[in-house]
Amino acid sequence: MKISYHSVHQPRCWVCLKHCKSFESVREHINNPLAKTKCSKIFAERGCTHCLRVLDSLSALDEHKQMCRITAPVPLGTKITPCIESNAGSIMNEIQNGKVQRAVAMDCEMVGGGSDGSIDLCARVCLVDEDENIILHTYVQPQIPVTNYRDEVTGLTEDHLRDAMPLNEVQDKITKILYNGESVGRIPPDGGVARLLVGHGIQHDLDCLRMKYPGHLQRDTAKFRIHDPFEDSISVMRLYKRMRGQDHQQVVRLGDGKANCGFDSFQSTELEKKTPDELYEISISDYKCWCLDLSKDCNRGS
Repeated sequence: MKISYHSVHQPRCWVCLKHCKSFESVREHINNPLAKTKCSKIFAERGCTHCLRVLDSLSALDEHKQMCRITAPVPLGTKITPCIESNAGSIMNEIQNGKVQRAVAMDCEMVGGGSDGSIDLCARVCLVDEDENIILHTYVQPQIPVTNYRDEVTGLTEDHLRDAMPLNEVQDKITKILYNGESVGRIPPDGGVARLLVGHGIQHDLDCLRMKYPGHLQRDTAKFRIHDPFEDSISVMRLYKRMRGQDHQQVVRLGDGKANCGFDSFQSTELEKKTPDELYEISISDYKCWCLDLSKDCNRGS
């Protein structure tokens, strides 16, 4: 069999150069009991646990870690405050500042409902923009009674939710922020001016908010255990921007110099007539890298 074509964006082991489907797969490749001895040993000596890169020396590793480590945000706390809203994420505000930002980070904090308190209910939500400005921060009134405030983890009590915003009002505000003027249900393939939604366990947060958002506009990062929506939102935004900032060399595989769009650029009848070698030549990886979000943002602002 021919060696599979891999995208230049695809994560890989810095020791054996094996391509993996995700960074989590790279981590498993390096750390699991069946990992190649060479990869495990070299990574243990000179590997960065943040980005999984392997450096040439211990001194280079120490220097790299200082730049690679993402600083923790300052906590907002759980003091009882009114809803915080700003126009930091509005498209008009961005145009006036000469800067269009596409990504919004969101995180929710859950309390428990049901007889045993096991049903996750959104009680607090925070959205921040790429400059870490709060777009929306509010306590949320659950639609069913709270039976467990999980205060040892959430820091929330009955007083926090006494005058909380109704869920339907929260849904409306978040929808306006995310869709950003695009018609709900009619978002174009490139997203138009709709926002990229960044978070960890983002689908679970949307489910608890009883909301839906297109999967191709979601960016799910590593999980954090801070249990503070403001801190978590900023943390995932910093991580997303770090991953988006990767500089990958663009490779053109077609001989005529045109970009390869894969099978999507051909009719099915055309594909049926091609030989296996020709099909391989036009095949592309389906790995979607976040660094491509930057090129879309650039096109958007031009």
